[in-house]
Amino acid sequence: MNLSDLNNLDLKELAQAPTTIKAVAAAFIILLIIGLGYYADWSPALTALDTAKQEEQTLRDTYTNKKRQAINYAAYKRRLADTEKALAALLRQLPNKSEMDNLLADVNQAGIGRGLEFDLFRPSTEASADFYATLPVAIKVNGGYHDLGNFVSDVAKLPRIVTIHDIEMTPGKNGKLAMNATIKTYRYLDESEMQTKDSGKGKGGKK
Repeated sequence: MNLSDLNNLDLKELAQAPTTIKAVAAAFIILLIIGLGYYADWSPALTALDTAKQEEQTLRDTYTNKKRQAINYAAYKRRLADTEKALAALLRQLPNKSEMDNLLADVNQAGIGRGLEFDLFRPSTEASADFYATLPVAIKVNGGYHDLGNFVSDVAKLPRIVTIHDIEMTPGKNGKLAMNATIKTYRYLDESEMQTKDSGKGKGGKK
């Protein structure tokens, strides 16, 4: 039997059709049912499964990003804590306003302790920065080369922050050397000074 025989077959005669025709017809009906079932039931289910997989991947990506952010945030907090500790240590090296006279006395004593003679020790006007003030002090001292070098080293070793700038060496008295320089001392601004400074900024920013 060929395909034309199957096409010409009357359904009423299917019961009397040969076994081969019955088998082909049964297979065709089964395939038709499977195809209809796929499109009716399985196709939406497979689409929903694909959607669920995509949502799962999105959630995994979101979780990975959040985890990475959490790790970075923890590292940021550690760096911030380290910075705050460093700032606190720096502030401990800055005297307050009432301690500035003692600091200047320490600088003067460092020179005297090395046998130097001060011709000039003149504090200038303070200059304020973010949270601290700088006080330049113009000095002129006479002494031997090594004594002057030791004086500079002693000033650098003071527990408070003191820096030396614009050093100029010239012949001094009695065959010694004269050193002209600017010493800068630093102190932190107290709360009232910070408030005054911030208030001044606010007024300056208004039009």
